[in-house]
Amino acid sequence: MIGIVGIVIIFLMVFGGYILAGGKMGIILKSLPFEMIMIGGAAVGAFVISNDLASIKHTLKDIGKVFKGPKWKADDYRDLLCLLFELIRVARNNPVEIEEHIESPDTSSIFERYPRIVADKEALALICDTLRSASMNYDDPHQVEEILEKRIEATLHHNMHSSHALQTVADGLPALGIVAAVLGVIKTMGSIDQPPEVLGKLIGGALVGTFLGVFLAYGLVGPFAARVKTVIEDDMHFYRLIREVLVANLYQHATNICIEVGRQNTPSHCRPSFSDLEDALKAVKQGAA
Repeated sequence: MIGIVGIVIIFLMVFGGYILAGGKMGIILKSLPFEMIMIGGAAVGAFVISNDLASIKHTLKDIGKVFKGPKWKADDYRDLLCLLFELIRVARNNPVEIEEHIESPDTSSIFERYPRIVADKEALALICDTLRSASMNYDDPHQVEEILEKRIEATLHHNMHSSHALQTVADGLPALGIVAAVLGVIKTMGSIDQPPEVLGKLIGGALVGTFLGVFLAYGLVGPFAARVKTVIEDDMHFYRLIREVLVANLYQHATNICIEVGRQNTPSHCRPSFSDLEDALKAVKQGAA
C-alpha cells in the first residue's frame, strides 16, 4: 500500500506542479505514446539482453516486493524461535528422533505446525542441514558459523540480482531519453521551414523524451530497485536468526539461552517481547507433553 501512495505522490507533485505553473499537458500527452515506445521499449530490450530467462522471471516477481513489503512478519519470527526450541530440545533429549524430523520435514509432526517456514526452501535447508551436520559430530561452532555465513551471503547475492537489474535499467533510462530527444530534434530539423509555432511544438515534443527518461529513472525504476534491495536485506534477518540460534546450540548453551540469543538478534520491529515468547514456548511445551 505504501508503494502505491508513493507513486501517487510522485505523479501529483510533478504534473500538478507543472500544471499550476501554467504548463499545458497537451503536448506531453501527444508525444508520450511515441516517446514511451522508444524509451520504454529500448529499456525493456536492454533488460532482456543483459539477463537470462530465469533472472527476468525473478526480477518481475520481485517487483511485487515494492508493494507487499518483507515476507517475514513478527509472527513468523516468533514461530521460528518456537520451532528451533522444539528441534533443539528433541536433538538433546533423543538424537535418534531428531533424524526423523530433519530427514523428512514434510511428514514431521514438529515442522507441520509451521507451514510458512516449511514452504521456504532456504530456511528449511539451513535448519535441517545444520542439525544434520551436528548429529554427524561436525560440531565446531566456528566452522559451522563460517559456513552458514557464506551460505547466507551467497543467498543474499543471488536474491540481490533483481535489484541490481532494476538499478541498471534506471541508470540507462536518462541516456535513452536523450536518444529519443535527439531523434525528436532530427525530426524537427526536417521541418525547419515551418513557422515558429509548429517548430515550438516539435521541439517541445522532443524534450518530452529527455523528461521521460529522467522521470522514469529517478521517479520510478530507481526507487523500485532501492525498495526491492531493502526488502531483501530485511528478509535476510530471518536466515541470520537461524544461524545465531543453531550456533549457540553448538556452544552447548541452555536451550532457553539459545532462543534468547535468537530473540535478541531479531529486528526490533519484529522482535517478540520476553513475556510473549515465554508464553509461546510454554504452549509448545504443553503441546509436546
